This record gives sequence, structure tokens and C-alpha cells, in this order.
Amino acid sequence: MDNTTLLKKYWNELYPEAGTDRLESFLKDLEIYPRREEDVKDWYKDAIVYALYVDLFNEDFNGLADKLDYLQGLGVSCLWLLPILDSPMRDAGFDIKNYDRIRPSLLGLSEDASREQQQAVSGSFLQEAHQRGIRVIFDIAINHSSDQHPWFREACKSEDNPYRDYYIWSKDTSLYGEARLLFKGIEDSNWEPLGDWYYFHRFFSFQPDLNYKNPEVLLAMSRNLLYWQRMGVDGFRADAIPYLWKEEGTVCENLPKTHTVVKFFRAVLDQVKPGTFLLAEACQKPTEVVKYLGEGDECHAAYHFPLMPMMFKAIAMEDGRPVKHTLSPAVTPDIPPESQWLTFLRVHDELSLERVYVSEEDRKFIHEHYCHRPEWDFRVGEGISARLSELMQRDERKIALAYSLMLTLTGTPVVYYGDEFGKLNDEAYYKEQIQLTGKDDSRFLVRGRIDWQQLEADLKDPDNFHARVFELISTMLNMRKDEKAFGRGNTEFLNIKTGEGETASSALVYLRTYNNEKLLVINNLSPQPLTVNNPFPDNDLALLFPHDFLVDDDGLSFHFGPHGFVWLKVV
Repeated sequence: MDNTTLLKKYWNELYPEAGTDRLESFLKDLEIYPRREEDVKDWYKDAIVYALYVDLFNEDFNGLADKLDYLQGLGVSCLWLLPILDSPMRDAGFDIKNYDRIRPSLLGLSEDASREQQQAVSGSFLQEAHQRGIRVIFDIAINHSSDQHPWFREACKSEDNPYRDYYIWSKDTSLYGEARLLFKGIEDSNWEPLGDWYYFHRFFSFQPDLNYKNPEVLLAMSRNLLYWQRMGVDGFRADAIPYLWKEEGTVCENLPKTHTVVKFFRAVLDQVKPGTFLLAEACQKPTEVVKYLGEGDECHAAYHFPLMPMMFKAIAMEDGRPVKHTLSPAVTPDIPPESQWLTFLRVHDELSLERVYVSEEDRKFIHEHYCHRPEWDFRVGEGISARLSELMQRDERKIALAYSLMLTLTGTPVVYYGDEFGKLNDEAYYKEQIQLTGKDDSRFLVRGRIDWQQLEADLKDPDNFHARVFELISTMLNMRKDEKAFGRGNTEFLNIKTGEGETASSALVYLRTYNNEKLLVINNLSPQPLTVNNPFPDNDLALLFPHDFLVDDDGLSFHFGPHGFVWLKVV
């Protein structure tokens, strides 16, 4: 079925009473966009993604362009730019004021800079990134806007304003009463008073939810995506995707028409440039998340949220069973062949322990083992606001082990800016943002600026903590980027024996297989040394990456130091 036919089908599912005049006008506008094909449609399967805030990374797009060689040297092939669109910055840019403008400060421009000036700076950056083989995606919050967005400011003027219906209003705050409170401990209601009315929001009170029951909202957001696609952006991270459609009597998450909205966006993008990447930010159980991949007709990829905390749990338990169980068919369903999981250890948010996908037992265990300071607590025990190096108590062996898991297990890895050199929590930035936003949001601890002058001095000292972490992680990233089996292969977990013939429970061992390529990974999850038998004594094993690993001269025994690991190619 061609994209135009699909768009008409989805439109009728969403708005059976609306007629098709507005859709036909939109489809006619689409004809002005020349159709372009993506060079490699499934490039994201082999990518190493690097997530950053432009201003916190290096001031603005010019500063980011200056660091493209650094990123290329790390092995990065895709930049995920955390919110760059025009915003009052009360929620790190997820509160969008204008969908077709980048914040002028990120472009090194004045507030009154023209659209042409914006396009010149952002276009130049995209060109430089693409010349280095680095694709660029960015965040777009499609569930809500800032209360400073022109749509909302108009909506507030009167009940009959044409933009009033871009948002959800009620005098009865029991409406959508089954929708859970996402920001427990920060917000106390999903309704915010304004005059005699209340408006609905799932996140901060200054982020009113958009009303996708109004077809004009769907078309307006589609035009926003098309604008950036035409500018050369390679894809979008669709923020807060499960909450788009609301129905009374439901929890207002993962509703069928939410999926129809996503299919509409995908068909719009495919009509102009097939292969434009769409990434689902769906903080849900895998059985729900896979639905945002559809049958290859929704998002191209989604985060594997449950795997992240289970990697931390496995290290704390010194046992790989949490990872094995999470990646088993009982938890992680099959996905379409063209789809992909994205895996991560840390991103801009907290280490999430939402009971959507962790049990109360898991939540309690992980929180007790990793929330080393009370101020790291987020959402009353449902998360931990700390960078990876802090969670691992600045132990580069544990940091490297965690990266070994993320880089070699299922999916495409996401590196959070600064983790490659063990960036620490930034308490000064946290306090600064509380003053700016008026919200005590402990996630600001995991953000903060990079001091490049200080970092360059640190990296020159081989005994410096940051230099030691950087040496490990940068080498691992560059080794990983050349092995397709890590991004595309099947995963088979193996048991391995100690010299005494017992199963080594602290060893997480797996084989990644793609076509004729086989990669063996052995991770010692224990802080104690470990000796195990070679599981492939009859094969030649080529060393890809060892960390605190030795092999006997006869090749029959492997020795690991505390939290040591090895990546091997089975020949």
C-alpha cells in the first residue's frame, strides 16, 4: 500500500467525522517536497550513538563542529542532540516554544535572527557532520509544548480562540482520572488551573499536553517534522510517545490511536525520504514497546528500558540471570527484522526504576545498591539521579565492565556525553538550574558542562581517573564499531565451568552470531578474580578486546581479574 493510501487510512481511523478536505490539502503540499532515498536504510543497526546537549557539550553549534573530529575519533556515527528547539528552558528544552526554530544561543545568533540565518548555521553543521559519516537526530517533544508556545498563548485568550482546541481543557478534574501521575513527588496533579478552567498535562505543569483529537494538531506536527527533514536532519527521537492519545476510562497510555498517530508520522516521513529515522521514547515494558515498531510501519527503533537496570542489578548481584531473563522471549518479544533496540547505561534522565518494568523487589535492590547519597533519589525511590561514574563509585573497572555489557549485548549502544571520560555529577549546575526553573529536579545532577581546558589537561595525565576511563572506553568503542555481529547478531547465552568443574555463576557469557561471524564475550561480574575453562578449546580464538584477562599457554584456561572481561572472535 503506498504512503498516500496509508495516510488516508490512518486519517479515517483517527477522524472519521472530520472529512478529508484538510488531509487532501496537506497531501497536495507534500508534492512540493522532492522524494529522496536514504543511502543505507538500516544504518542505525551499525551505529554508535552519542547523546549530548549542544550548549553543555561545547557552548553552541560552532563549538560542537569544532569537536566533530573528537567524536569521529571515538567511533561515533550518530549524534543524538538533546533538545535544541526554541524553549524557555524550564525542562532542559523539552518545553518547546517554537517547533521550527533552534534556540538562537545555540547557533551563536541574536534573538531576532532570521530563519535564513538559522538555516545557514544549522545547515553548515549538518554538512560538516555528514562529511565525517556522522548522522544527526534530535529530540522533539510531540506530546506537549511549553506554556510559552504561541499556540498555548493564543489558547489562553478565550474559549472560542481557534487554538483553544490544540490543548485539553476541562472544569472537571476527574476527567482522565486513571492516568497515573508521572512526576510523583514533583507535581501533585495532571490538571493545572487557569482562570475558571484547568488544562491537562502529564509532565511539568508548564508543559500542557497537545490535543491530537484535533486533526490540526496532527497536521501541524507533521509539518514540523517535514521542515527539519528538508533541512537535512537524519531522524527524530519522539519524546513521550506513549501518551499522545487520551480516552476517558483508560490510563491514557499505549492506546490504539496513539499507534495510528505514529503510523501517520512514519508514512509522512517515508513519503519524502524513506529511511528517515524515527526513535520511540517509550518507557514501558518490552511487550508494549515493541508495538511502537509495529510491523515495520511505526518507529525504526526503541529503547530497551528494562535491560538498563538489569545490567546494574547483574553487576551488584555478581550474577547474569537478570540480564538473561530480560532478554529471554518471556520478557523481550521478537521485533521486525528491520527494527532495532537501542541500549544505554545512562542518559540525561535518572536511572529509572519505574514499576512499569521493574518489580518492587528489583527497584528496592537496585536503589539500595546504587543510590549512594540521599540527594540522588528521584521520584520517591523510582529513580536515581547520578552519572555512571558516580553509580560505580568512580571505579574504572566497574565502569568498563558496564560498558562491555552495553556494547556487546543486543542492540545499538548510546553513549551519554562525558561518560567516555567518567564525567561526575555536577552539583553547581544542579543548584543553578533549581534557581532558574524553580523545580528541585535532581536529574540536573547528571547534566552539566564539559570544561574542555581542564579535560585536556586531565587526559594528558595517564594516572588521572578521567584519562584511565577515556583510554578504556574510547578503545572499546572503536573496536565495537567494526563488528557487525554486535549490532545485528543473535545472542546465545552460555554456561562456563571453573577449573573445579562448577558452573561459574559470576560469569556472564554469550555468543553473538551474524552470518558466518561469531563473537564470544565473557564478563566477570564479580569483584573477585575468576578462572574458567575455555568454552571453545577446538577453535582458534582471535583477541578483540581484553581487560584484566590472561590465557594459559595451552589455551585451556582463562583468568580474569576483578570485573575483568574479554571479547573474542571465534574462527
